Amino acid sequence: MAANRLYRFSPIKFPYIFMQIQGQFVDIPNREIFAVSLSVADGKITKLEKIEADSSLPYLMPGFIDAHVHVESSMLVPSEFARLAVVHGTVATVSDPHEIANVCGMQGVEYMIENGKQVPFKFYFGAPSCVPATPFETAGGEINAADIENLMSRPEIHYLAEMMNWPGTVNRDEMVMEKIRISKKYDKPIDGHAPGLKGELAEKYVSAGPSTDHECFSAEEALGKLKLGMKISIREGSAAKNFEALIDLIDEYPEMIMFCSDDKHPDNLAVSHINELAARAIAKGKDVFNVLKAACLNPIAHYAMNVGQLREGDPADFILVKDLKDFQVISTYIDGEKVAENGKTLIQRTKNEIINNFNCPPKKPEDFQLKANGSTVRVIEALDGQLITPEIKGEILIKNGFAESNPAEDILKITVVNRYEDAPPAVAFIKNFGLKIGAIASSVGHDSHNIIAVGIDDESICKAVNLIIAAKGGVSAVSGDQEEILPLPVGGIMSASDGYEIAAAYTRIDRLAKEMGATLNSPFMTLSFMALLVIPDLKLSDKGLFNGQRFEFDEVFLGSPMPDAG
Repeated sequence: MAANRLYRFSPIKFPYIFMQIQGQFVDIPNREIFAVSLSVADGKITKLEKIEADSSLPYLMPGFIDAHVHVESSMLVPSEFARLAVVHGTVATVSDPHEIANVCGMQGVEYMIENGKQVPFKFYFGAPSCVPATPFETAGGEINAADIENLMSRPEIHYLAEMMNWPGTVNRDEMVMEKIRISKKYDKPIDGHAPGLKGELAEKYVSAGPSTDHECFSAEEALGKLKLGMKISIREGSAAKNFEALIDLIDEYPEMIMFCSDDKHPDNLAVSHINELAARAIAKGKDVFNVLKAACLNPIAHYAMNVGQLREGDPADFILVKDLKDFQVISTYIDGEKVAENGKTLIQRTKNEIINNFNCPPKKPEDFQLKANGSTVRVIEALDGQLITPEIKGEILIKNGFAESNPAEDILKITVVNRYEDAPPAVAFIKNFGLKIGAIASSVGHDSHNIIAVGIDDESICKAVNLIIAAKGGVSAVSGDQEEILPLPVGGIMSASDGYEIAAAYTRIDRLAKEMGATLNSPFMTLSFMALLVIPDLKLSDKGLFNGQRFEFDEVFLGSPMPDAG
């Protein structure tokens, strides 16, 4: 690990700015639209004056807010994430830094806060509640109750980040409840994470303190939580997509809905952000003011954010858009500074430090061999657009007494490699990746970020894993003699390079994976969640195959041994 020190940055000093802007003001609370002249001085809105109606003016509205995101999943450090996000009208995020915390502990949280201060963007960070996420995997950091107390006392920390340990919450685990108690002491919100919880279990979970959830799979589940008083964040990320299932709730519960991406890879962030959700909601006939409450205002109220709502005296955070249908952003302003214009970021790149925690020696192909104990196995079923992974049964091939992938049935070998110390890889099987050749791998492996790989054969898997080990983090693809890697040296999960360059590089390696046969919309993002033990049903940690319903390990093999296939 890098030297145990906290990186300190000097916040940018913004110049005094005075300006006047005319536009068709979208007054969301009062459900009106009228022409105004907006005056800004020293980062604040000083005057909002009605003028003669003019339909040629652009629409003037509050900026978009991502109500729950792990910046790390963009593979970009915060300062680079901001450069891409503002182009789409995003002015603030509610950001959970638990990904880097799982790698580097408190040093990682500090890094995210300080790096974010380098740019004119409003990062609202939370205190990671579950680091490590479970005791069933190896992580690189820990955030204990004393750390939560430390973080909650700081003005840069605004909430307790998603409480993923729902069994501990429901059963009033002492450590879980201490973290919740500390959050209540500082009167800061508590984010929830309760996939699939309904009825009595949901009641017990909500009564402990969590007040939001972004993990609802169905409208029925979300409705039950809304009736318990929870705010629901409709999530549409690179892998997990719940928009279609939940959007019909917005007009009935306009004060209780927010929009979020949760996890968004750089290629997707380069194209769109929360603006896309707003546009899709309007296309479905949803009320524009309700949509903009969810996209712009509800997070401000819930998290007490110092983000402007286009009122006199507010911070001058706003956007100009061409229409209220597609929300094509003309320009974005944060604290009165123009940070994006006509699809181009105006935020300058900053110097970004590197921290990491990677201590894994190269592997050999035989490290990924799995002695066969039958041909019928438990299989992780990857579902496109979902984090849930049902357990199914499947038939694998056996060669020389070892279990191998069965590409004809799209049942491939999956492995998780401990990246913090030398340990044997965990091996199991997965369906729906579709690879016909080679292997793909990533050190973005939620939540502990061990190396995770899927492939046709042990040699390819080993090559893909070793590319990541050599780079101390990244995503890789191996197809015959072709080997590609996108290095991610910051914690093994982020790059400090130009965000647009990383987006282009990611697009190339994603294209290669699909040329190798990958059928998933976002194969690397989906891969990263196959070690996410807190989402049922079946996942793989560096310690073995794990049942997320029972919270215990499972055997890979079912049934009796079969003869070798060759």
